Amino acid sequence: MTYVVTEPCIRCRYTECVEVCPVDCFHAGPNFLVIDPAECIDCAVCVAQCPVEAIYPDDEVPAQQSDFIALNARLAQQWPVIKAHEPPPDDADAWAEVDDKRALLKESPTR
Repeated sequence: MTYVVTEPCIRCRYTECVEVCPVDCFHAGPNFLVIDPAECIDCAVCVAQCPVEAIYPDDEVPAQQSDFIALNARLAQQWPVIKAHEPPPDDADAWAEVDDKRALLKESPTR
């Protein structure tokens, strides 16, 4: 089992989860974070730190977001590791309660 970052993280990109990760398995894109399944040690420490409840065990990802399992694995190979807390985007709080953000995901590695 591994953990997966899902749609609620898009445009929020809070990094409290990154601070507590003991193995640096998070990777950062322009407006989203992902977890590298090859590095995740399944400790679950990050789950409680996510203010938008975007992190799930891979076997509990909501069915409508199951594509995020493969998406995390793929983007983790493209995006740089993030090891420390960074400020969220200025408008993160406004996006925290928005649903259906999948189309807003930026996959370009440029921050």
